Amino acid sequence: MKKIFRIILILLIIGLGIFFYTHFYWEFGSGTKAGTLNTFMKKGYVFKTYEGKIIQSGFKANVQSNEFNFSVTKQSVANTLLNNAGREVEVHYIEYFGALPWRGMEKYIVDSVYEVRNGDQKINGLSPQ
Repeated sequence: MKKIFRIILILLIIGLGIFFYTHFYWEFGSGTKAGTLNTFMKKGYVFKTYEGKIIQSGFKANVQSNEFNFSVTKQSVANTLLNNAGREVEVHYIEYFGALPWRGMEKYIVDSVYEVRNGDQKINGLSPQ
């Protein structure tokens, strides 16, 4: 009986570990988003994380939201975005299934800034790693 209980317990721990890894650390997708950087701030009760919102241009319908909410973990990317509020930006993001409190409040994590535009003028961003 003890042997069966140990096997079930070990399988349960392994299953929870696999679930935790795939839900919080497995990269589900990645891509780029472009639009106007609407808000970008550092906030949180215990873990202060950088959170932002990009308003995407294009057709606006009630079915689809044109807002892209994201978190930032790299200080260099956060500094670039803090200095360019209200400008057109193009960012690279990674999507996870879930958010971790110390990584940010959103499941989308921006890891680099491709381009910042101020009208017709382009400003160099941070290239992805």
